[in-house]
Amino acid sequence: MKRWIRVLLQAVLVVVIVMPDTTHYFAQGTASAASWTGTWSMAPSITDDSGFNNQTVRQIVRTSIGGISARIRVSNLYGTTPLVIGNARIARRAQGQQAVTGSDRAITFGGQPNVTIAAGASAVSDPVVFQVPALSDVAISLYFPSQTPSRSTGHVDGLQDAYIASGDVSADPVFSGGIANSTGGQSYYFLTNLDVLNDAATGSVVAFGASITDGLASSANSNRRWPNRLAVRLQQAGMTVGVLNKGISGNNFFTDSAGQAGLTRFARDALQQPGAKWVIISDNAINTLNTDTPSTAPQLISALQQLIERAHRVNIKVICSTLTPFSATGDIEAARQQVNAFVLNSTNGCDAVLDQAQAVSDPANTAALLPAYDSGDHLHPNEAGLQAIANALDLDALAVLPPIRAPSACGQLAPGQGFARGQKLSSCDNRFNLNMQADGDLTVTQSGTTLWSAGTKGSAAAEVRMQENGNLVTFDSDGTPVWESGTPGNDGAYTHMQNDGNLVIYTRSGAIWAYR
Repeated sequence: MKRWIRVLLQAVLVVVIVMPDTTHYFAQGTASAASWTGTWSMAPSITDDSGFNNQTVRQIVRTSIGGISARIRVSNLYGTTPLVIGNARIARRAQGQQAVTGSDRAITFGGQPNVTIAAGASAVSDPVVFQVPALSDVAISLYFPSQTPSRSTGHVDGLQDAYIASGDVSADPVFSGGIANSTGGQSYYFLTNLDVLNDAATGSVVAFGASITDGLASSANSNRRWPNRLAVRLQQAGMTVGVLNKGISGNNFFTDSAGQAGLTRFARDALQQPGAKWVIISDNAINTLNTDTPSTAPQLISALQQLIERAHRVNIKVICSTLTPFSATGDIEAARQQVNAFVLNSTNGCDAVLDQAQAVSDPANTAALLPAYDSGDHLHPNEAGLQAIANALDLDALAVLPPIRAPSACGQLAPGQGFARGQKLSSCDNRFNLNMQADGDLTVTQSGTTLWSAGTKGSAAAEVRMQENGNLVTFDSDGTPVWESGTPGNDGAYTHMQNDGNLVIYTRSGAIWAYR
């Protein structure tokens, strides 16, 4: 075995996609029009292991959506030396460390079974023809032929047994000699992503947060974190949306302690995830409040605003979360309430809100968790509380196109109402029309003559909708805004296609927008 290892290390090891972890995800080798969507992920930090040497690690990941092909990402983000992987395999899990016999497939990198990943870099595998079931366990085995340094890139609070065996037993369905958690507890090592090809997938939602998102108070090997429960809800609703958990226990917005600071890792761990269409910004802020030197509400709101702006810059929608209570008092509780007031305000810039605080707070004492949802530390919701958080998200927030209701009155679009491409809204006297034209333009016409245009001819605009926040918006088929009136922050406003040919947005206090 030692001679094999020496030959392997002396051989020309293919180095594929050895790129900083801040790069976008691409299929290895050849360009493809297929779109990858994340089905599982973890956020990299540093583990407590002593390293691996001539050992195979079999790691169990829980999928959110299925697919007909798979690929993995392996990260050496925190490594100080190159990481050598001698073999990698993927299989359906049977039970424990055992894989389903006959389901095993080889994973390659640039057509080779081995790969060297530079310190600070990552590698994406070639696509593997492998039927990935939704809401199921997949076993991914990595063989490390030579000594790796201690404190690997990985995820400490994985809450999932990792199996370690001597030698290369990556293709062995029984995983002979495997021992659970023999080096660093229930951690993930180097493996950060499992992606799938699925034509029905509409994108992935990233749960970006800290220990509550990480599911710290949930049972090990049970997949009862709130992102896992959200994945179940989505499947039950017939929505093919990948759910990616990027929570790190102890993580906060500003300091590199438990993983990189949230503001630093947001690009890699949220915006650059495969298929990312939405990000839920969850509980990082709690860790900068629940401390001896708490941040102020303006500091936390400013950080949240930065993340919202960065996500919108790359057309990713933001679901903001209220901060759950942790029995704080005085200025700390007041700051939590201020942050939550910002999140719940329609001018926050968020695309939707997940009111975690309302989901788990005690109505009799909103500064505390409901006793039935308290894990016992007055900070982390238990499994029932995590389920309540998952249940609190309106799944319409993850629809590719915002749902629209048909106009209920002549010439008017009330909040939530709109119409699709090729349809129109007529004034009450039927002389003027607001049209969502087949060419993607939004126009006002009279007898075929255009009186006003949004200037979006040739766009992919698919619908026009009067938003609940007072903004009139056209969206393309991916749910990306194409044109908007620029009038958010006016809850209850409505659009009127008037008998004089003017298109006007009104609030109770009067007109706030018109095309003339």
